[in-house]
Amino acid sequence: MYKKLHIKKGDTVIVISGEYKGQQGKVLEVIPENQRAIVEGVNMVSKHTKPNSENPQGGIIKKEAAIHISNILPVDPSTGSATRVGRKIDEKTNKLVRYSKKSGEVIK
Repeated sequence: MYKKLHIKKGDTVIVISGEYKGQQGKVLEVIPENQRAIVEGVNMVSKHTKPNSENPQGGIIKKEAAIHISNILPVDPSTGSATRVGRKIDEKTNKLVRYSKKSGEVIK
């Protein structure tokens, strides 16, 4: 069983530490077993590929590599800055929702 993470696929996040500090992007994939996530446009690496059906020429392609989830935080929907995430039961729907600790607004 893996620890519950504060980010999900599709979230807009901001990098809070490391080489890519300050960059924003959308989460493309979450890897809970390694506590990592792949963020669009962040941590780009060069990958050498053999010719295949997708890339008939082969060569060097740029792609995103995984970044540790401790280095990213979701973006607050109202202010556009990094925020911590809490969980609470929504009164209207009786479902568990994630909310911004900074503004109290629900994160979709």
